[in-house]
Amino acid sequence: MLCGPEIFSGSIGLLLKTNSGRTFMRLLAYRKDGKMGLAIATGADEWRGAFEGDAAYPGSIAELLEKGDFSAASALQNVAVIDLDDVEVLPPLSNPPKIICLGLNYSEHAAESGFEPPPFPTIFGRFNSSLVGHGQPVLKPKVSDDFDYEGELVAIIGKKGRHISKADALSHVAGYSVFNDVSVRDYQLMTPQWTVGKNFDATGAFGPAFVTADELPAGASGLKLETRLNGLVVQSDTTDHMIFDVATTIELLSRGITLEVGDVLVMGTPSGIGLARDPKLYMKQGDVIEVEIEKVGLLRNPVVNE
Repeated sequence: MLCGPEIFSGSIGLLLKTNSGRTFMRLLAYRKDGKMGLAIATGADEWRGAFEGDAAYPGSIAELLEKGDFSAASALQNVAVIDLDDVEVLPPLSNPPKIICLGLNYSEHAAESGFEPPPFPTIFGRFNSSLVGHGQPVLKPKVSDDFDYEGELVAIIGKKGRHISKADALSHVAGYSVFNDVSVRDYQLMTPQWTVGKNFDATGAFGPAFVTADELPAGASGLKLETRLNGLVVQSDTTDHMIFDVATTIELLSRGITLEVGDVLVMGTPSGIGLARDPKLYMKQGDVIEVEIEKVGLLRNPVVNE
Protein backbone atom coordinates (compact mmCIF):
# COMPACT_ATOMS: atom_id res chain seq x y z
CA MET A 1 0.00 0.00 0.00
CA LEU A 2 1.07 3.59 -0.50
CA CYS A 3 2.22 5.28 2.63
CA GLY A 4 3.35 8.66 3.87
CA PRO A 5 2.73 11.19 6.62
CA GLU A 6 -0.88 11.77 5.47
CA ILE A 7 -1.78 8.26 4.28
CA PHE A 8 -3.39 5.58 6.41
CA SER A 9 -2.77 2.15 4.89
CA GLY A 10 -6.00 0.68 3.57
CA SER A 11 -7.91 3.84 4.45
CA ILE A 12 -10.03 6.11 2.33
CA GLY A 13 -10.32 8.75 5.05
CA LEU A 14 -7.75 11.42 5.84
CA LEU A 15 -7.65 14.18 8.38
CA LEU A 16 -9.44 17.48 7.93
CA LYS A 17 -6.91 20.31 8.17
CA THR A 18 -7.09 24.07 8.10
CA ASN A 19 -4.33 26.48 7.16
CA SER A 20 -4.42 30.26 6.98
CA GLY A 21 -8.20 30.28 6.88
CA ARG A 22 -8.46 27.81 3.98
CA THR A 23 -10.38 24.61 4.52
CA PHE A 24 -8.79 21.35 3.43
CA MET A 25 -11.48 18.73 2.98
CA ARG A 26 -12.25 15.22 1.86
CA LEU A 27 -15.91 14.79 1.08
CA LEU A 28 -17.77 11.59 0.28
CA ALA A 29 -21.22 11.16 -1.24
CA TYR A 30 -23.42 8.25 -0.19
CA ARG A 31 -26.98 6.97 -0.17
CA LYS A 32 -29.14 4.88 2.12
CA ASP A 33 -32.83 4.01 1.80
CA GLY A 34 -33.10 6.39 -1.13
CA LYS A 35 -31.73 9.38 0.81
CA MET A 36 -28.59 11.19 -0.26
CA GLY A 37 -25.87 11.95 2.25
CA LEU A 38 -22.58 13.78 2.47
CA ALA A 39 -19.70 12.95 4.81
CA ILE A 40 -16.43 14.57 5.74
CA ALA A 41 -13.25 12.72 6.72
CA THR A 42 -12.23 13.45 10.30
CA GLY A 43 -9.62 10.75 10.81
CA ALA A 44 -8.31 7.40 9.68
CA ASP A 45 -11.35 5.55 8.39
CA GLU A 46 -13.61 7.96 10.24
CA TRP A 47 -16.34 9.76 8.35
CA ARG A 48 -19.05 11.96 9.83
CA GLY A 49 -22.09 12.61 7.71
CA ALA A 50 -25.65 13.82 7.41
CA PHE A 51 -28.57 13.07 5.11
CA GLU A 52 -30.53 15.53 3.02
CA GLY A 53 -33.15 17.04 5.26
CA ASP A 54 -30.86 17.03 8.30
CA ALA A 55 -29.90 20.42 9.71
CA ALA A 56 -26.19 19.81 9.13
CA TYR A 57 -26.55 18.62 5.52
CA PRO A 58 -24.74 21.26 3.40
CA GLY A 59 -25.90 20.02 0.00
CA SER A 60 -24.29 17.70 -2.52
CA ILE A 61 -20.75 18.09 -3.79
CA ALA A 62 -22.23 19.36 -7.07
CA GLU A 63 -24.23 22.00 -5.21
CA LEU A 64 -21.18 23.09 -3.20
CA LEU A 65 -19.18 23.36 -6.41
CA GLU A 66 -21.85 25.59 -7.92
CA LYS A 67 -21.73 27.83 -4.85
CA GLY A 68 -17.93 27.92 -5.01
CA ASP A 69 -17.82 27.55 -1.25
CA PHE A 70 -17.24 24.39 0.77
CA SER A 71 -17.23 26.03 4.20
CA ALA A 72 -20.75 24.80 5.03
CA ALA A 73 -19.45 21.23 4.92
CA SER A 74 -17.26 21.89 7.97
CA ALA A 75 -20.38 21.54 10.15
CA LEU A 76 -20.29 17.81 9.38
CA GLN A 77 -17.35 17.49 11.78
CA ASN A 78 -19.84 17.74 14.64
CA VAL A 79 -22.32 15.06 13.56
CA ALA A 80 -22.37 11.29 14.08
CA VAL A 81 -19.83 8.90 12.61
CA ILE A 82 -21.23 6.86 9.73
CA ASP A 83 -20.40 3.26 8.87
CA LEU A 84 -19.45 3.09 5.20
CA ASP A 85 -20.31 -0.60 5.18
CA ASP A 86 -23.89 0.40 5.97
CA VAL A 87 -24.34 2.82 3.04
CA GLU A 88 -23.86 2.88 -0.73
CA VAL A 89 -20.85 5.02 -1.56
CA LEU A 90 -21.56 7.08 -4.67
CA PRO A 91 -19.23 8.75 -7.16
CA PRO A 92 -18.32 12.23 -5.93
CA LEU A 93 -20.33 13.54 -8.89
CA SER A 94 -22.97 11.23 -10.35
CA ASN A 95 -24.12 13.59 -13.13
CA PRO A 96 -21.21 15.82 -14.14
CA PRO A 97 -21.84 18.09 -17.14
CA LYS A 98 -18.95 16.48 -19.03
CA ILE A 99 -16.57 13.59 -18.45
CA ILE A 100 -13.52 14.23 -20.63
CA CYS A 101 -10.97 11.42 -20.67
CA LEU A 102 -7.39 11.56 -21.93
CA GLY A 103 -5.93 8.63 -23.80
CA LEU A 104 -2.23 7.90 -24.28
CA ASN A 105 -1.18 10.50 -21.70
CA TYR A 106 1.86 8.58 -20.40
CA SER A 107 4.68 7.90 -22.88
CA GLU A 108 5.23 4.30 -21.80
CA HIS A 109 1.51 3.57 -22.07
CA ALA A 110 1.41 5.07 -25.57
CA ALA A 111 4.34 2.86 -26.54
CA GLU A 112 2.81 -0.32 -25.13
CA SER A 113 -0.38 0.49 -27.06
CA GLY A 114 1.51 0.91 -30.33
CA PHE A 115 1.19 4.69 -30.61
CA GLU A 116 3.56 7.64 -30.67
CA PRO A 117 3.06 10.17 -27.86
CA PRO A 118 0.34 12.52 -29.15
CA PRO A 119 1.12 16.18 -29.95
CA PHE A 120 -2.28 17.26 -28.54
CA PRO A 121 -4.41 15.57 -25.86
CA THR A 122 -6.20 12.51 -27.24
CA ILE A 123 -9.65 12.82 -25.73
CA PHE A 124 -12.83 10.81 -25.62
CA GLY A 125 -16.01 11.14 -23.61
CA ARG A 126 -17.63 9.00 -20.97
CA PHE A 127 -21.32 9.04 -20.16
CA ASN A 128 -22.80 9.35 -16.68
CA SER A 129 -24.51 5.97 -17.11
CA SER A 130 -21.10 4.28 -16.90
CA LEU A 131 -20.24 5.61 -13.42
CA VAL A 132 -20.09 3.55 -10.22
CA GLY A 133 -18.79 4.40 -6.76
CA HIS A 134 -16.19 2.94 -4.45
CA GLY A 135 -17.06 -0.58 -3.34
CA GLN A 136 -19.70 -1.03 -6.03
CA PRO A 137 -19.25 -3.78 -8.65
CA VAL A 138 -17.81 -3.09 -12.07
CA LEU A 139 -19.77 -5.26 -14.50
CA LYS A 140 -17.96 -7.56 -16.89
CA PRO A 141 -20.28 -7.59 -19.91
CA LYS A 142 -21.88 -10.71 -21.34
CA VAL A 143 -20.46 -9.98 -24.78
CA SER A 144 -16.74 -9.74 -23.96
CA ASP A 145 -13.93 -11.26 -21.91
CA ASP A 146 -11.51 -8.41 -22.74
CA PHE A 147 -12.21 -6.51 -19.52
CA ASP A 148 -9.26 -4.28 -18.67
CA TYR A 149 -8.25 -1.82 -15.91
CA GLU A 150 -6.84 1.72 -16.16
CA GLY A 151 -6.00 3.62 -12.97
CA GLU A 152 -6.20 7.39 -13.40
CA LEU A 153 -6.19 10.76 -11.64
CA VAL A 154 -9.31 12.94 -11.87
CA ALA A 155 -9.32 16.75 -11.86
CA ILE A 156 -12.68 18.40 -11.13
CA ILE A 157 -13.45 21.84 -12.52
CA GLY A 158 -14.71 24.44 -10.04
CA LYS A 159 -14.72 27.59 -12.18
CA LYS A 160 -16.16 27.96 -15.67
CA GLY A 161 -13.89 29.16 -18.43
CA ARG A 162 -12.85 29.25 -22.06
CA HIS A 163 -9.46 30.25 -23.51
CA ILE A 164 -7.88 29.68 -20.10
CA SER A 165 -4.18 30.43 -19.85
CA LYS A 166 -1.86 27.79 -18.44
CA ALA A 167 -0.83 30.23 -15.72
CA ASP A 168 -4.46 30.56 -14.59
CA ALA A 169 -5.54 26.97 -15.27
CA LEU A 170 -5.16 25.51 -11.78
CA SER A 171 -7.39 28.22 -10.33
CA HIS A 172 -10.19 26.50 -12.27
CA VAL A 173 -9.64 23.18 -10.45
CA ALA A 174 -11.68 22.67 -7.29
CA GLY A 175 -10.42 19.22 -6.38
CA TYR A 176 -9.24 15.76 -7.31
CA SER A 177 -10.29 12.15 -7.11
CA VAL A 178 -9.47 8.66 -8.44
CA PHE A 179 -10.85 6.85 -11.49
CA ASN A 180 -10.69 3.38 -12.99
CA ASP A 181 -11.34 3.76 -16.71
CA VAL A 182 -12.37 0.12 -17.12
CA SER A 183 -12.27 -0.72 -20.82
CA VAL A 184 -13.92 -3.41 -22.93
CA ARG A 185 -10.97 -3.75 -25.28
CA ASP A 186 -12.45 -5.66 -28.22
CA TYR A 187 -15.31 -3.15 -28.47
CA GLN A 188 -12.94 -0.24 -27.94
CA LEU A 189 -10.78 -1.34 -30.87
CA MET A 190 -13.55 -2.28 -33.31
CA THR A 191 -13.52 1.27 -34.69
CA PRO A 192 -11.11 4.24 -34.73
CA GLN A 193 -13.38 5.90 -32.13
CA TRP A 194 -13.12 4.39 -28.63
CA THR A 195 -16.47 5.54 -27.29
CA VAL A 196 -18.43 2.27 -27.10
CA GLY A 197 -15.68 0.27 -25.42
CA LYS A 198 -15.25 3.03 -22.83
CA ASN A 199 -18.94 3.36 -21.96
CA PHE A 200 -20.38 -0.01 -21.06
CA ASP A 201 -22.69 0.33 -18.06
CA ALA A 202 -21.00 0.26 -14.64
CA THR A 203 -17.43 0.39 -15.93
CA GLY A 204 -16.35 3.89 -14.80
CA ALA A 205 -15.35 3.53 -11.15
CA PHE A 206 -14.98 6.98 -9.56
CA GLY A 207 -14.08 7.99 -6.01
CA PRO A 208 -14.17 7.40 -3.18
CA ALA A 209 -13.73 11.03 -2.13
CA PHE A 210 -13.57 14.53 -3.51
CA VAL A 211 -10.30 16.04 -2.23
CA THR A 212 -10.04 19.83 -2.30
CA ALA A 213 -7.19 21.11 -4.43
CA ASP A 214 -5.52 22.96 -1.55
CA GLU A 215 -4.80 19.65 0.15
CA LEU A 216 -2.53 18.43 -2.67
CA PRO A 217 0.56 19.65 -4.52
CA ALA A 218 -0.21 22.07 -7.34
CA GLY A 219 -1.81 20.16 -10.19
CA ALA A 220 -1.65 16.97 -8.10
CA SER A 221 1.92 16.62 -9.33
CA GLY A 222 4.45 14.09 -8.07
CA LEU A 223 1.91 11.65 -6.65
CA LYS A 224 2.37 7.89 -6.88
CA LEU A 225 -0.37 6.04 -8.76
CA GLU A 226 -0.71 2.30 -8.26
CA THR A 227 -3.23 -0.22 -9.62
CA ARG A 228 -3.55 -3.65 -7.99
CA LEU A 229 -5.45 -6.68 -9.28
CA ASN A 230 -6.15 -9.12 -6.45
CA GLY A 231 -3.26 -7.51 -4.56
CA LEU A 232 -0.79 -7.80 -7.45
CA VAL A 233 0.69 -4.46 -8.54
CA VAL A 234 -0.06 -4.10 -12.26
CA GLN A 235 0.52 -0.36 -12.71
CA SER A 236 2.94 1.89 -10.84
CA ASP A 237 4.01 5.39 -11.87
CA THR A 238 3.76 9.01 -10.78
CA THR A 239 1.61 11.85 -12.03
CA ASP A 240 4.82 13.69 -12.97
CA HIS A 241 5.03 11.41 -16.00
CA MET A 242 1.83 12.63 -17.64
CA ILE A 243 2.56 14.01 -21.10
CA PHE A 244 -0.05 16.74 -20.61
CA ASP A 245 -0.31 17.79 -16.97
CA VAL A 246 -3.51 19.21 -15.53
CA ALA A 247 -2.71 22.85 -16.26
CA THR A 248 -1.58 22.15 -19.83
CA THR A 249 -4.65 20.02 -20.48
CA ILE A 250 -6.99 22.76 -19.31
CA GLU A 251 -5.20 25.37 -21.41
CA LEU A 252 -5.34 23.24 -24.57
CA LEU A 253 -8.88 21.90 -24.20
CA SER A 254 -10.35 25.28 -23.33
CA ARG A 255 -9.24 26.64 -26.69
CA GLY A 256 -12.30 24.92 -28.11
CA ILE A 257 -14.42 23.66 -25.21
CA THR A 258 -15.96 25.72 -22.43
CA LEU A 259 -15.09 23.96 -19.19
CA GLU A 260 -18.02 24.10 -16.79
CA VAL A 261 -18.33 23.78 -13.04
CA GLY A 262 -18.45 20.09 -12.21
CA ASP A 263 -16.74 18.87 -15.37
CA VAL A 264 -14.54 15.84 -14.75
CA LEU A 265 -11.14 15.47 -16.44
CA VAL A 266 -9.86 11.88 -16.33
CA MET A 267 -6.13 12.31 -16.85
CA GLY A 268 -4.98 9.09 -18.50
CA THR A 269 -3.36 5.86 -17.35
CA PRO A 270 0.25 4.71 -17.04
CA SER A 271 1.69 1.56 -18.59
CA GLY A 272 0.84 -1.95 -17.39
CA ILE A 273 -2.62 -2.46 -18.89
CA GLY A 274 -3.81 -6.03 -19.35
CA LEU A 275 -4.06 -5.68 -23.14
CA ALA A 276 -0.31 -5.05 -23.47
CA ARG A 277 0.79 -8.07 -21.40
CA ASP A 278 1.87 -11.47 -22.69
CA PRO A 279 -0.24 -13.32 -21.90
CA LYS A 280 -2.99 -10.72 -21.67
CA LEU A 281 -4.31 -10.07 -18.18
CA TYR A 282 -8.02 -9.30 -18.08
CA MET A 283 -10.38 -9.04 -15.12
CA LYS A 284 -12.94 -11.72 -14.38
CA GLN A 285 -15.74 -12.38 -11.92
CA GLY A 286 -14.48 -12.57 -8.35
CA ASP A 287 -11.50 -10.29 -8.91
CA VAL A 288 -10.92 -7.14 -6.88
CA ILE A 289 -9.37 -4.14 -8.59
CA GLU A 290 -7.85 -1.25 -6.63
CA VAL A 291 -6.50 2.10 -7.74
CA GLU A 292 -4.62 4.13 -5.16
CA ILE A 293 -3.17 7.59 -5.61
CA GLU A 294 -0.93 9.02 -2.94
CA LYS A 295 -2.72 11.64 -0.81
CA VAL A 296 -5.89 11.29 -2.92
CA GLY A 297 -7.32 7.94 -1.89
CA LEU A 298 -7.95 4.27 -2.53
CA LEU A 299 -10.68 3.17 -4.95
CA ARG A 300 -11.66 -0.49 -4.67
CA ASN A 301 -14.23 -2.39 -6.73
CA PRO A 302 -15.18 -6.06 -7.08
CA VAL A 303 -15.66 -7.53 -10.56
CA VAL A 304 -19.01 -9.17 -11.20
CA ASN A 305 -20.45 -10.75 -14.34
CA GLU A 306 -23.32 -8.87 -15.95
